[in-house]
Amino acid sequence: MNVFRKETYGKILIPMVTPFAEDQSVDYAKAKKLAQYLVNHKKGDTLILSGTTGEFHSQTFDERVKLFEAVTEVVGGQIPLIAGIGCASTIETVALGKKAAALGFETAMIVAPYYTKPSQQELYTHYLKVAEGLPTLNLMLYNIPIFTGVNIDPETVGKLAQVKNIVAIKEEAELNPKQITGFLNATPEDFIIYNGDDTMILEAYAQGGPDRIGGVISGASHVIGSLIRDMIDTFLAGKITDAAQMQRRIYPLLKIMGQNGRTNPVCLWKEAMKLVGVDAGIPRLPLSKGTPEEIENVKRVMKSLNLI
Repeated sequence: MNVFRKETYGKILIPMVTPFAEDQSVDYAKAKKLAQYLVNHKKGDTLILSGTTGEFHSQTFDERVKLFEAVTEVVGGQIPLIAGIGCASTIETVALGKKAAALGFETAMIVAPYYTKPSQQELYTHYLKVAEGLPTLNLMLYNIPIFTGVNIDPETVGKLAQVKNIVAIKEEAELNPKQITGFLNATPEDFIIYNGDDTMILEAYAQGGPDRIGGVISGASHVIGSLIRDMIDTFLAGKITDAAQMQRRIYPLLKIMGQNGRTNPVCLWKEAMKLVGVDAGIPRLPLSKGTPEEIENVKRVMKSLNLI
């Protein structure tokens, strides 16, 4: 296991969307092309494969492995990669992690088990067993209660942070914005917190500062990576008012992705990417393409940012 250094992964980690074809199959050719585009255009510092924005939840085990293989093949030496290996069961999470480790991944992100709604003790046991089963991988916990139905409480994170290869957590921050501070207080100084919500970037840094906050895991950076980087750099340079104005400017774009009750913004981010000439395929059912009205709303906000 290599020592985990947040500097290796940078401040903007992109949870890469997974392109699906019209017949609903994974379009690996488009995935390769997209990965290379994100690298070439410096949209972020790291790619995370098979995360929520990557629609891992509707993919099979073999599809996820094949996605790891495809993207590693084209950009493996050009940008750091993190494997999303969270599954509903502990045994499958370990199995997927072993596949990722064999492909050369050094870090994996593990969403809390979904659908089972485990207790805090069960969460602790799950992550402990995964860490023991994957000793060569650095592990990032992933807390997103809106999808899993369970919160990884700060006390539990504090206990897990004592495990050698559990090094970080991604927190979906908007619904419980001060929990980042709870995580910071419960964990040692070398345990890193990643903000998982594009609307909470400055708020995360305000709580933990650049030493404890690794950065943002940002679906929006597929499209506005340069704007997000400028905002972070401005904030960390101490220009708080300027950074706040930049956040206010991009906020309408972030919020429009959830129009009509859409919980996962990936569907409309794929439409936004299409509007800037990037074909990231379509969502996998039951998630659906944007409607003409939704796309028009996205287009209007993108025009206000001079993106199109």
